Amino acid sequence: MNTLKPIIRTALFVPATRPERIPKALVSGADAVIVDLEDAVAENLKSEARSNLDAFLAANPEAQVLVRINAPLHAEQKADLEVCRRHAGVIGVLLPKVESADQVAIAAASGKPVWPIIESALGLQALPTIAQADGVERLSFGALDLGLDLGLNSGTAAAGRILDQARYAILLQSSLADLASPLDSVFPDIKNPEGLAQMAADARDMGFGGMLCIHPAQVEVVHQTLMPDSDELNWAQRVMSASASGEGVFVVDGQMVDAPVIGQARRVLQRAGLTI
Repeated sequence: MNTLKPIIRTALFVPATRPERIPKALVSGADAVIVDLEDAVAENLKSEARSNLDAFLAANPEAQVLVRINAPLHAEQKADLEVCRRHAGVIGVLLPKVESADQVAIAAASGKPVWPIIESALGLQALPTIAQADGVERLSFGALDLGLDLGLNSGTAAAGRILDQARYAILLQSSLADLASPLDSVFPDIKNPEGLAQMAADARDMGFGGMLCIHPAQVEVVHQTLMPDSDELNWAQRVMSASASGEGVFVVDGQMVDAPVIGQARRVLQRAGLTI
């Protein structure tokens, strides 16, 4: 349980209707790039968007992207998965509006790791079986869609309290299924870096690995927020140095250190991108 896995701090969406933006997204500094065939694409442009993705991957076989396919009940999903299956450059599939393990199985048949996005009451109810489904790599969360489905007044403190319960469920099921750290929802206000930094700090402190991003300008804000400060980093390095003695329990800075504290120090160093 709780195996340390590579943390993705930022996963940046780019619409497949704008293929010229994919190379820019790949050099934005984001840890992952998600080419979007779903919400960012109008219904009459679905086929064109998929063709754009197909052509980009064929011309750039070295590129690595994730793809947000259309939802399980959408007529275009099968064709989306066929494109993903054909290209080694697709390193994962985001499955939006997922509501069952059977829907995960269809996406996983593409041979790609699946990132289910919990966006509905039914998805939240089925979360334990979704998290345990074969092929799932990490969970994500769509606060806007979930809030709409639950009838929340988006942006209010009361709505936030309900959504935090969904976040807790995602964290719990991620841990129980030994998945990679989940990603928090998007922050829609592109021109509010202070608000984004606060949401990223909350996600960090809750235990999320990072966030979904909708604009390249958000990437650096999230990275800076998730980076340990110098005091935290120095503490973690002292703990790990002292742990090399092999003693099960020892003291650093006057505080007892045992296995859980060593684990926390490892996570701090991992957030900083340092070798553990």
